[in-house]
Amino acid sequence: MPEPDPQRQGEPQSGRNRLLHALRTPSRNQVVVAVLLALVAFAAVVQVRSTEADDTYAGYRDEDLIAVLDGLAGTSQRARAEIERLETTRDQLASDSADQRTALQQAQSEADTLAILAGLVPVRGPGVRITISEVTAPVNADTVVDMIQSLRVAGAEAIQVNGQVRLVAQSAFTDVTGGLEVDGQVLSAPYVFDVIGPPSALTNAMTILEGPRVDLQDEGAEVEITEQASIDIEAVAEPLDPDFARPQDAQ
Repeated sequence: MPEPDPQRQGEPQSGRNRLLHALRTPSRNQVVVAVLLALVAFAAVVQVRSTEADDTYAGYRDEDLIAVLDGLAGTSQRARAEIERLETTRDQLASDSADQRTALQQAQSEADTLAILAGLVPVRGPGVRITISEVTAPVNADTVVDMIQSLRVAGAEAIQVNGQVRLVAQSAFTDVTGGLEVDGQVLSAPYVFDVIGPPSALTNAMTILEGPRVDLQDEGAEVEITEQASIDIEAVAEPLDPDFARPQDAQ
């Protein structure tokens, strides 16, 4: 194995050799300096790019900048106008929906009222129960019709007889053997009239001087009137199609 040359070990190294030696084996200080230089370079690049972005309009003339600002202002105004239009449309739709709900509720209320008056639905409410028993003679149909009319004038809204027949505007009473025929059904005494309406007014209509109760008693009947806080009327009438009447066309 050859021995190292003592003369070569003592010779001073050239600058090129020292640089190569430093790059191959950098010291801690050199590493720190390199990292700092890299960070400074990165910050410089970021600053340059930011400056370039901010200088987008740097080369514009005053007239060009005014035109750009006018365009932005116009765009902003159009956006505000569109927002106002959409808000107006929203408010109008909300108002239309509310109007439709109100109209539907009103139509439903009117339909319910007409159904009650036409006897098409079961009903419940305060009123009176009138029981007519034959004592010495049969009850006359005309006298019963007069009683019904008096009750309606007093505010009767729904009437049923013996839990079987719902009385409506077209209802008819006829004297028959064994009782009364009401809307095609033969009923026998005692006749029980369930009447929904203001109880006190209905009672007064029955008990006034020369009123229905007096007429029925004069014919040999016994009349009992009971005010009730709640009466259920289950009987309903069949809807009838008019033969002659037709609704008028809207003007």
